[in-house]
Amino acid sequence: MPGRMDLLDVDGDPMRIYVASPSAPAGRPAVLVMIHGPGLDAFMTAQVDALAAHGLVAAAPDLFHRQPDDGADIMSRIARLRDAEIIADAEAAVAHLDAIAGGPRAVLGFCMGGRNSYLLAGARPTLWQAAAVFYGGNIGVAWGDGPTPFDRTAALQCPLLGLFGADDANPSPADVARLDAELTRHGKPHTFHSYPGAGHAFLNFTNPDRHRPTQAADAWARLLEFLDRHLTAAPAG
Repeated sequence: MPGRMDLLDVDGDPMRIYVASPSAPAGRPAVLVMIHGPGLDAFMTAQVDALAAHGLVAAAPDLFHRQPDDGADIMSRIARLRDAEIIADAEAAVAHLDAIAGGPRAVLGFCMGGRNSYLLAGARPTLWQAAAVFYGGNIGVAWGDGPTPFDRTAALQCPLLGLFGADDANPSPADVARLDAELTRHGKPHTFHSYPGAGHAFLNFTNPDRHRPTQAADAWARLLEFLDRHLTAAPAG
């Protein structure tokens, strides 16, 4: 089925959410896809569509919906985001997914969305049967008040997949090693894979300077296998 743009109310503010699903979505697993810094763009909608083509119900909310349309650059828009608002947006998106699908859930994200998928895995651990992080930087940084995503590691309840570029600076290989060590310290099931020759945003086909097709294809295959393994027959929380 073709994707569509729905509109949700979050604390009185309208939020766009891009949704795609296979036919007969009731009871299917659902995936919340957290956007990257450029926003709800062609790359993000393509990932949602690809998950739907695999038989999953997927949706990506527009986290920038509270911000004015003032032409600010990407980094300025990201700097305005707050973790409490991201969590509220995710809760509204999950309720929307539950109304469509009602099956087990995963959360995943790219770039800042990888950070936010880690945030949500720790902040709302009972919602997820799986979580995936694509090159999520700033996991050790809080956006607004409250603990950092890194500091929420002990609360995680679901398996986590991390996919990183070995040539990335944020997260750097040292950042990835620190995250790996923290998850291991808390006994959290996780699998990390880093790709030589790939830097940040290596899945993003809209950026030819960063896109690495071979590594991207392998990472996507690993993601689908991970989701199939952890969402099939898993109970919804």
